[in-house]
Amino acid sequence: MQTQEYIDGVLAKNRRIVAKTITLIESSLPSHQDIAKTIVDALLPHTGKAVRIGITGVPGVGKSTYIESFGLQLVKQSHRVAVLAVDPSSSKSGGSIMGDKTRMERLSLEQQAFIRPSPSGGTLGGVTRRTRETMIVCEAAGFDIIIVETVGVGQSETTVASMVDFFLVLMLAGAGDELQGIKKGVLELADTIAINKADGNNIEHARKAKIEYEKALNLLTPSSKIWSPPVLTCSAVTLDGIDEIWQTILDHRKKLESSGELADKRRKQALDWMWALVEEGLIDRFYKNPGVGKSLPNIVKSVEKGITGPTVAAHKLLYLHDLCFSESDYEG
Repeated sequence: MQTQEYIDGVLAKNRRIVAKTITLIESSLPSHQDIAKTIVDALLPHTGKAVRIGITGVPGVGKSTYIESFGLQLVKQSHRVAVLAVDPSSSKSGGSIMGDKTRMERLSLEQQAFIRPSPSGGTLGGVTRRTRETMIVCEAAGFDIIIVETVGVGQSETTVASMVDFFLVLMLAGAGDELQGIKKGVLELADTIAINKADGNNIEHARKAKIEYEKALNLLTPSSKIWSPPVLTCSAVTLDGIDEIWQTILDHRKKLESSGELADKRRKQALDWMWALVEEGLIDRFYKNPGVGKSLPNIVKSVEKGITGPTVAAHKLLYLHDLCFSESDYEG
């Protein structure tokens, strides 16, 4: 396919071409990456209006079940929903289970929904290296709600928060110390905490957990000056609380839009994206540099034998005389 065919196909909302475009973007082949850059740049003017939601939570909280119930409710309201579900990759084989389409079987059958499971590739924060670009493709294809499901709560969930408008943290109740499975940093990023599985015999546990989380949030400084994160309860099975969460997301968006904070947030996210690509490019060029390739084996052996300290070794590699970038490095 020609580059323009990808662009036209995405703008025409062709699901097959949307999927092929995302596959191209996720490819590590330099030739594919060159085409992907052109496509994303061309699609960018057709984006920016979708509601971007990040959803994370402790293992076993029921993220996929919640997202399916949530997505089905949104589809009923005539929304077009794209779910970018990240599967954890094996650190040994690089493979992933890719089971999200199976876990969201009902949602995957909806014509107004698009589910894309992608391997995390070991990326911290449980998002793929190309999640931002994938979001652009889905928005350009007319999906007005983008949901990014992460692997789980971890130290780098800031990665998710740096690319979405609303960050939802799902929690469990009745599983021991409610605050045990979540880190302070994630609480600080949350725009809302929702206690899932608040049904049956667990309703009372959920209410108690709600009080505990509200106390915890009162001790933290909100990330926004105009928004105090609420703590809600919900059930992906009975659908209780699902509509309330959606209304909370809409209220949050309305407040941020009227104050200008959403526009500021999007500008900051664009810069975060740029710097992430700069860091990625620097690492890539470092390993491809002839001077590094020549010196690295000997320096590694020297460190392993204890002859050279890691600090000195790192300095040598970073300040090699021929560690420089030619004009060709910046072409394209």
